[in-house]
Amino acid sequence: MKILNKLRERLRLPELKDTGDLNTPETTALHARIILSKYYLKNIYLDWYGKIKKSLSNDFMGREIIEIGSGGGFIKKVLPQVKTTETIPVSGMDLCFTALNMPFKPESIDAFILIDVFHHMHDARRFFTEARKCLKPKGRIIMIEPANTFWSRIVFRHSHHEPFDPEGGWSFPPGGRMTSANSALPWIVFYRDRKKFEKEFPNLKILSLKPFMPFLYLLSGGVSMRQLLPSFTYPAAKGIEFILTPFNKYIGMFLFISIEKSPELRRNI
Repeated sequence: MKILNKLRERLRLPELKDTGDLNTPETTALHARIILSKYYLKNIYLDWYGKIKKSLSNDFMGREIIEIGSGGGFIKKVLPQVKTTETIPVSGMDLCFTALNMPFKPESIDAFILIDVFHHMHDARRFFTEARKCLKPKGRIIMIEPANTFWSRIVFRHSHHEPFDPEGGWSFPPGGRMTSANSALPWIVFYRDRKKFEKEFPNLKILSLKPFMPFLYLLSGGVSMRQLLPSFTYPAAKGIEFILTPFNKYIGMFLFISIEKSPELRRNI
């Protein structure tokens, strides 16, 4: 552990060494600059936005789509109609609210997008209750979240600052928007407790649960570490990941989640 801590400190981005609170608007703005400045990371976000766009298809273009917890991302460059949101006032955001108490009318939203946000929600049940209420029939919840695979467990437990507790529940003590978390929450809700989810939210149909991306994000260094390989290696690294696709259920670090609100149960919101 001491070796890992020393390695993380050496790889830590210089501009983050004097950053104190991860939960401030200033840190979010810094993350935005880091994402755009790192070739690997910027292209990873472009890949994520591409997967989301493909999942929503042309049926959702021009409709009411909300990204929850937009942070330092740049989704509007790929999906211009998306409204960005945060829980604190951040420059450039369209809306400011908590996903546990959303300001939308019932059945007024076509899709919610969340990238690395759900596992920070301290009350998963309340989020799904709110999302179900706000979604139109056949509306979607699209999420990219940490996976719980053989490889990801090693990474999240030993080289990541956020808690990873597969034994946890659907809630945890509230805290900072970036520091309060359980990275195992998506696995808990959609794998371990899937029958409970389907019983409590029968009109939220799980369309897709796909582990993916075993090492590209690690090579990017994320928003806190240096990029580990030269930028020109990105296409080759992405190609290797594609070859490893059949093994993603064992080594994928992220999980692509797609949920649809069933129209036939719309009266039970």
